[in-house]
Amino acid sequence: MDIIELLKSAFLGLVEGITEWLPISSTGHMILVDEFIKLNVSKTFLNMFLVVIQLGAILAVCVLFFHELNPFSPSKGKEGRRDTWKLWGKIVLGCIPAAVVGLPLNDWMEDHFYNAPVVAIALIVYGIAFIVIETRRARMRETVDVLPGARPAGAHFATPSVSEDDGGDFGSIATLDDLSWKTALGIGLFQVLSLVPGTSRSGSTIIGGLLLGCTRAVASKFTFFLAIPVMFGASALKLVKFFIKGGTFGASEAAILGVGCVVAFVVSLAAIKWLMGFVKRHDFKAFGVYRIVLGVVVLAYFLVAVPVLGL
Repeated sequence: MDIIELLKSAFLGLVEGITEWLPISSTGHMILVDEFIKLNVSKTFLNMFLVVIQLGAILAVCVLFFHELNPFSPSKGKEGRRDTWKLWGKIVLGCIPAAVVGLPLNDWMEDHFYNAPVVAIALIVYGIAFIVIETRRARMRETVDVLPGARPAGAHFATPSVSEDDGGDFGSIATLDDLSWKTALGIGLFQVLSLVPGTSRSGSTIIGGLLLGCTRAVASKFTFFLAIPVMFGASALKLVKFFIKGGTFGASEAAILGVGCVVAFVVSLAAIKWLMGFVKRHDFKAFGVYRIVLGVVVLAYFLVAVPVLGL
């Protein structure tokens, strides 16, 4: 078993564990990483690996929020269990749009949009969107602070929730209990945007949550929960396609996949905890700036450096 290949897999797991949850596009990072760190495996296995490695990341969500997501918890009363089932209903509802649009278009999108220019443009466009949205939200909060009885422009912010120690978090939907079925579906519609590589699944749903009136904390947490059925489903679909097309792997490939998933799981635990703490004190502008810079780097590398250097 080649230790170098395992170290490469571990690094890919590290990148996946960080970028899957931060709204900075795991696809954009994987494309760059693949240029410099290439696993010595077949292309078919690599395509499957880059999707199935997400299982490690999503297990971190299940572990961190197990009690909140467990409708059978003995510590929950009848009302608590009912609320948990309602939450799962909203999660499933939010996943329907991506499933309806994504399943029939998945292969076509990969063939036509999985390239550096598309990823770079998506990184830049949604980076700008984060900055614009957070600037707008900051102005709305200033309006509420100065004129507590004022109704800011935008119906979703009619009754904003603001506290003195929230680091500026703002929105009329301050808890998951406040999240309506309509809003859950709306966020799910935004998730469809993530079918375009470089958009970022977490980025699209967080933007949707912010625009629909969620605080940063609620938008982030619901994004984590939406990922559970989406990522389990995507991984299962990729595995089925891999085996249907005659794909096989031995002990070496199994070890590579296992290491990647384990590292993605451990790193995701830290990344999710960090993000939930970060959004309580800061907005998403920093991620917007980072996306724009990364998008420019991707464009410069693939449209300028690669042709010039003949890579």
